[in-house]
This record gives sequence, C-alpha cells and structure tokens, in this order.
Amino acid sequence: MAKAYSLLLFCVLVWGSNFVIGKLLLESFSPGFTTFARFLAIVLALYLYGKWKGISFHFPKLFKKDLLIFVLLSTIGVFINQWSFFIGLQHADSTSAAVILAMTPLITCILAAIFLHEVFTKNMAIGLFVAAIGVFIVVGTGYDGTLLKIEKGLWWIALTMVTFSILIILTRLLSKKMEAFSLTLYSNVLAFILSIPFAVLEQEKTVTGDPGPWILLIVTAIIVHGFCNLIWNNQIRYINASKASTLTNLEPFVAMILGFILLSKPILVTQVLGATFIVCGVIISNKKRVTEYTVT
Repeated sequence: MAKAYSLLLFCVLVWGSNFVIGKLLLESFSPGFTTFARFLAIVLALYLYGKWKGISFHFPKLFKKDLLIFVLLSTIGVFINQWSFFIGLQHADSTSAAVILAMTPLITCILAAIFLHEVFTKNMAIGLFVAAIGVFIVVGTGYDGTLLKIEKGLWWIALTMVTFSILIILTRLLSKKMEAFSLTLYSNVLAFILSIPFAVLEQEKTVTGDPGPWILLIVTAIIVHGFCNLIWNNQIRYINASKASTLTNLEPFVAMILGFILLSKPILVTQVLGATFIVCGVIISNKKRVTEYTVT
C-alpha cells in the first residue's frame, strides 16, 4: 500500500510540474510545435512499449456512434486539450493555470450529470460553490466598471479544463468498447495528425537548435503523458479511487513551489487562498462518492 501511494504521489508531482515545464518549453518552441512534438514522442513511446509487451495493435471494429465518440475524444479531449494548454501558458501564470485546472473534477461532475445521467448531489453543488469562490479569488482583480478583469491566457486554460472533462466523459463511454492501451495509442495518433498543420503554420518562433530544450520536450512528454499515465492506471487498482483522486489536489501547490524555484514566480496570497478553496470544494463534492478517472 505504501508503494502504491508513493507511486501515485510521484505521478501527481510530475503532473504538477507540467505547468512549469510547459512555460520553459514555450521559451524555445511555439505552442503548435510543442503540441506536435509531444504527440509524436508519446505515440512513438507507446508503440515501442506495445511492441515490448507484445500488445496487439488491432483497432477494434466500432459502430458509427462509437467511432464518432472516438473522433470527438481524440479531437477535443486530446488535441484541443493539449493545444489550448500551451497557448494558455503563453499568456497565463503557471500557478494560476494549475489552480484553474484543479476545477476539472467538478466540471466533470456537471457534464456527467448532463450526458451520463449521473446524480448531481447536494455535496457537489456545495463543492462547486466553494470552488467558484476560489476561482474568483485567483482570477478576479476587482471590477473595472462592470467587467471582471481576467488574464487572457486563463480563458484558454478554462478551455483546457472543459476539454479534459470531456475527455473523461468520452473515455467512460468508450471504455467498454476499447482497451485502455488501444484507446490511448490511437487517440494520440489522430491528435498527432491534427497537430501537424498547426506546427507548420505557426512561424512566429524559430525552432531552437539547442539540444537542452529538445531533451526536455521529449523526456517530459514520455514521462508526463506516457510513463505516469501507465503507473497511475496500474496502481489505481490497489487504492480506493476517491482517496487516490484527492492526491491530484496537490498539483496547484506543486506548480506554485516549482514556479517559485525555476521561474522566480512569487507565490501570491490570492493563489494560495484560491487553491485552498478549490481543493476544499473538490473534497466536499467527492464526499461519500467514488469517482474513477482513466487517463489517456
């Protein structure tokens, strides 16, 4: 049990660092190229892993409805999710981005109630209200007339949050039709294909020749979206899913600390307070409820 918790905590620490790593990568690559290169690294890593484990690469026969869900999952939940994440990080503070994305479990609850007909409980409503206060603390700098000032990049991060929730919902729908490895591999293949035009068209930043950023890009892509996802999906079998999901609440605080160390970003009181409200909201919403997340 201690080993399982240690491995899950390792995954959370890596995912929390992704916000700072993303900021560092954008100093050398455009959002479109970063997205493209990450998908390429993920697909190659998954292919080699599948070959090593002797996993079949057969794409299952799907009905038209399921095939449409797969395309939507790959397009919205995988490609747009990653692309909007890097565009958002171009303009948004990494810590604020991490805090906003901590709302994902609550948005998922709402979408699950709408599309999967899951029960939206009183605790979820209370949790959503508490978390909304946290979001207001982080993004609200007061009113200028009648308009709330919100950092430009945070709109893109909000899109990332919604698309990740959509990814979770669509993954649930397809989980009985496709094995996790096939779904992960082929959704990333389609997302990689979709990312090619964006990598080609974005010419505002020349691709660096320095090997350092390239190594960081490739290694983190494989570890963050490949290795850690496999660890999480494997270890989640040994620990109550609701307890495991609470570990992900540490991600904003990891982003704060690493942002301070690596990017010299000051830790603001509003960010800490806002993150605390959001985490409390997520915990309240998950009270007496078990939610399983499959990471693709």
